[in-house]
Amino acid sequence: MWIADKYIQYVKDQTIQHPGETWDKILLGFKANKLRTRLLPKKNLSKGYQKVETMMMSLVADSLGKQNSYIWGNIFAPCEIVQCFGVNTLSIETLSCYFSGYHLEDYFIDYAQNEGIAPTLCSYHKTFVGAIDSGAVPVPKYAATTSLSCDGNLNTFRYLEKKKGVPFTFLDVPYGDDADSVDYLAEQLKQFAKELEKRFEVKFDIGKLREALRIENETRKELVRFFDLQSRHYYPGELISHLYMMMGMHLKIGTREFLELIQFMNREIQTYPKFEGKKILWIHLLPFYQESLQQYFNGSQDYQIIASDIILDYMEELDVERPFHALSRKIIHNLYNGSYSHKAEMVERLADRLRPDAVIQFCHWGCKQSSGGSVLLKERMQDRGIPMLILDGDGIDRRNSHDGQIKTRLEAFLEMLQTKGEESVIC
Repeated sequence: MWIADKYIQYVKDQTIQHPGETWDKILLGFKANKLRTRLLPKKNLSKGYQKVETMMMSLVADSLGKQNSYIWGNIFAPCEIVQCFGVNTLSIETLSCYFSGYHLEDYFIDYAQNEGIAPTLCSYHKTFVGAIDSGAVPVPKYAATTSLSCDGNLNTFRYLEKKKGVPFTFLDVPYGDDADSVDYLAEQLKQFAKELEKRFEVKFDIGKLREALRIENETRKELVRFFDLQSRHYYPGELISHLYMMMGMHLKIGTREFLELIQFMNREIQTYPKFEGKKILWIHLLPFYQESLQQYFNGSQDYQIIASDIILDYMEELDVERPFHALSRKIIHNLYNGSYSHKAEMVERLADRLRPDAVIQFCHWGCKQSSGGSVLLKERMQDRGIPMLILDGDGIDRRNSHDGQIKTRLEAFLEMLQTKGEESVIC
């Protein structure tokens, strides 16, 4: 791996010195990592998680390597509509994570702030803005974002339009779930499809959208089944494996490729032994780089993340006969939309089904939504007798996460779980 580390450091140094001249080197690294995941997958991972990593690396490398094959979006932009035009959606949040693979997030964040971006803006957004403003990353012909769930979405995409001329569609998501609200967003989605027709000069086929939603319904059922199985079987993965799963459920949902992957994982997981350790339900973002969390969760037979709310943030079946209204309901009913009590209720349903031994919520610095409601969720979990740990940190900026503090709090919490388990055995 020293060759990869050397290349990462080389690209970082070159980008800092000549940010407008290193895109080919950045892209080469993405393509090389795509080949690495196919030819030399991580041996400590299950084949299913190996395949997830390969699929997500391919999505990013292949899209970025082909002009006009993708649009920018936020993680909740309706990729199902975009895919009808043969185009992928690349969310700015996940792209920031990929730039972080070169350890460039601190440089891009500082660059954005030096350009006048507020320090309080989400670090995922600052990383992306800095990457674009510095000239390190080329721009696509179009973008789309929802108001769900981050306050910074509209301002970030407006800024990118002003600075780099990237036009975008803004989907205003209402909090209410009444018929008028659903109609309001459904009409925006129809206009979005018409705009994509003009941008990419491809006629919209509503039959493709209906088929995508049919596949999506099947995929979601398979994913719930996978979570059930993962609560019973040991299935070796890494912290970042759950980030890749989140990408799949938001950027590849509705594709047969992703459905068949989840079906494969459901078959494979049943060949693994019963899981005897502590089962963790993860809430919100996954700080994939954080060393102490990696130490306890990567390939562990003692502690296993069995599900994450951001992977399964919508649980209802979509009406394929009314696809725009179905997607409207999906976005409005997302657990990250509306009051935090709505999210807490959906997490409660997931906990009732999977019966985790504990819940961990990671409160990403700058995300008011996660920090503000964490105490409410903790009270709901306490009512069910489920211990909950709230960790504060940053999902991408290593400078805002203090590993020592996280390690101390995590170890104390896990020790408490073990003690609780031993007491129940004695009783």
